[in-house]
This record gives sequence, structure tokens and C-alpha cells, in this order.
Amino acid sequence: MNNLLNFDAYLFDMDGTLVASEKLKGEALAQTCIVAGGFAKLSDYKSVMGGSWETVRSHFYKVSNIDIPNEKFDEIFRSLYKDLISSKVEITKGAKELITLLKGNNKKMGVVTSATRWMANEILNNINLSKAFDVLITKENVTKHKPEPEAYLLAIEQLKTSAENTLIFEDSSVGIEAGHRAGCKVIGLKHELNSLHNFSGASITINSFDELF
Repeated sequence: MNNLLNFDAYLFDMDGTLVASEKLKGEALAQTCIVAGGFAKLSDYKSVMGGSWETVRSHFYKVSNIDIPNEKFDEIFRSLYKDLISSKVEITKGAKELITLLKGNNKKMGVVTSATRWMANEILNNINLSKAFDVLITKENVTKHKPEPEAYLLAIEQLKTSAENTLIFEDSSVGIEAGHRAGCKVIGLKHELNSLHNFSGASITINSFDELF
């Protein structure tokens, strides 16, 4: 991408974009359902990947035919997911090199995720990028989640830049729509769990960040 450095700010979705964590999240969700007395598979995550936590949780309740308090489900999931993150989470190919390039050119950067703050902090700490970004927007910071543009507009405001000068990296239909509605250009990142998603709103699509160099 010849104009990669033509922006002032760069915003990364986290799960499935900055890090290859969607598979781990799907595994943890399926395992949570089994612990709760039901049954679910990793592939059951495909249809709700990128959605709000409430949407994802409700989907797995239906798929696995379980009925436990939300707080209990979240407690089991958190324990399982933290174990998977600590042992298996990996940064997406080329992401660290891109971040180094952007930092070297004094660009502003942020992470904008629909995940909770504990998830974001856990992942960023495990990939040693907790101090790499100027802003971190999580589920707790907004009232309207992707595909609403609120999270991206908040990040743009905090970085003191404009939508026209911001490039977004996303891996889901709702994320791409949110970035587009915020007025930004969006690069779509494809992987094994987002084959059902619509990438028509992205300026270009890639399979890893090293394709940008």
C-alpha cells in the first residue's frame, strides 16, 4: 500500500486483527458451555464473531441449550480464556513490524475493541504491547457498540485528529461498518473465522500485515 504513511493516526481492532485471538475466544466459549453442562463447537462462534459480548453469550446459550446465570458463565469463560491467552495468544503476522514503522514515523495509534478492558489488558500485556498505544477504547467506554461508530469517534477525539486522517484495521462486518460510518478508511483483515463477513466496505483486504510493506 503506497500511501500507508499518509495518515496521522492508526486504529486497530484487537481480536482477530491485532492478535490472532478469535480462535482462542471461540475455544473458550465452547469449553465454557461444556463446563456448564451443554455442548458447543469452535465453529459456532463464526456467525456472531465481532458482535457484542451480550450477543455472543446469548448465541452460545441457545446453541448449547444451557441456562445458567450470566455472571457464572462470564466467570467460567474468564478463567478459561485467560489460560488460553497466557499460553497461546499470538500477534498477527506483520503487526509488530507495522507498529514499529508507525512509531518510527511519529504516528498516533490506538486500539478500539468491543472486548472488556480486562480482556484487552490481558492480551496487550501478553504480547508486550501494553505501552505501544496512545489510546485504548474498550466496551466500558461506550454505550453504543460496533457497528455504531461511537468507539472510533471517541478514539479520534482522544487522539486529537480527524476521521480523514485516520486509518482503521478491522476483521469483522460490524467493525468495518463502524469505521466507515466514522468517516475513516478501513483495511479489512481476513482469517479462518470471518469467512461469513462482508468486506465490501473496506478499501482493501489483506491476510496479514506484512502484505502492506
